[in-house]
Amino acid sequence: MKTYPKSNLHTHTAFCDGKDTPREIVLAAIDGGMESVGFSGHSYTAFDESFAMSYEGDALYYEEIRALQREFDGKIKILLGLEQDAFSEPVTKEYDFLIHSVHYVHANGEYHSVDESRPLVEQLVREHFGGDYYRFASDYYRTLADLVKQNPNTVIGHFDLVTKFNEDGVLFDESDPRYLAPAMEALDALLEQDVIFEINTGAIARGYRRMPYPASIFLHRIAQKRGRVTFSSDAHAKENLMFGFDQALHLARAGGLGSITLYTKNGWQDFPL
Repeated sequence: MKTYPKSNLHTHTAFCDGKDTPREIVLAAIDGGMESVGFSGHSYTAFDESFAMSYEGDALYYEEIRALQREFDGKIKILLGLEQDAFSEPVTKEYDFLIHSVHYVHANGEYHSVDESRPLVEQLVREHFGGDYYRFASDYYRTLADLVKQNPNTVIGHFDLVTKFNEDGVLFDESDPRYLAPAMEALDALLEQDVIFEINTGAIARGYRRMPYPASIFLHRIAQKRGRVTFSSDAHAKENLMFGFDQALHLARAGGLGSITLYTKNGWQDFPL
């Protein structure tokens, strides 16, 4: 049976909405035999400080991860990254990698979270999209499609996050063309760039979903277009650094993907499935 380097780049700490300190996470990664661990704190968003790093915390986070890189050099590859929201301020520091994500839609002059809670999403769609979940999803995917302007080797975070509270189709039909058309349009736009999509197991670990992002239909499209994917646990606690990667591997193979892209001590590398 093939084995792959143990790696996860989507990791949150107590600097944002995670539970553990960066040091605790590094020690857990070493104990777990991981080859690399990347930190991806939520970028500062002035309009919502509920889960992102504060302006001051961002600077402290940057300094602490760089210090840990020096301290643990030769023991584990540590990467300093950022989960950069589409509506955050432009990146001004030098990071080892970026995860570009959309956590909000902009409607009627305000920013609204798409993944905080089901009641808030229902209220958002009712008050700002006339109860039309397909308009809501289309707005999300238009924002996501704009991320094609980013640099190569960018990771695209939880592609279909807009479905977080839609288990068993309780809010809308994910097979409806009104949903699939804008989603596929955004996916194809991103596939034209040298980006890496994550198979993200985080919502499973936190009890919101039974399957990772993205849905199988999108994995098949990525495979058809020869796109790249990586594994991500979107860990908010050290015990979830490698959560659900066996399931992610199974889905990648079932989706027709021929390889997985992982960050190793030698940088990004593709491994056949």
